[in-house]
Amino acid sequence: MIERLKKLFAVPDSEPVKPDAHQLAVAATALMVQLSRVDNDEDERELKTIVDCAVKSHQVTREEAEEILQDALAHAEDATSLYEFTGQINDHLDQEQKQALLESIWHVALADGRIDKYEEHLIRRMADLLHLNHREYMQARHRAEGAG
Repeated sequence: MIERLKKLFAVPDSEPVKPDAHQLAVAATALMVQLSRVDNDEDERELKTIVDCAVKSHQVTREEAEEILQDALAHAEDATSLYEFTGQINDHLDQEQKQALLESIWHVALADGRIDKYEEHLIRRMADLLHLNHREYMQARHRAEGAG
């Protein structure tokens, strides 16, 4: 997964380009999969929410989202560091886009009807790594809770 993300975001130095929706969906899905695994209870509702969020937020088809999810799940054990995922995202998303991503991550956490303390801790860590302040973190959470 990490290698695939690196390839997706890799561009020659001479041409700085923004990643496309599919590339961002892969990165976002990878973060959401990490979250779904933190409570050691991979809930079907969480996995469905990951796919729904990818489709809604990143203009990918449901089939592409399912494929991205399966790839992320298959490589989740390899993803030992959030830094690689968040580093790529920080390079390519603005604050508003990163806050929307965090909102999607909250949707995944809320999918099973409860927020586990480990999930909350991991989301806080992701917010910090995405350079989102406490207000942005709370706004994303409140929007996700309001939509649920």
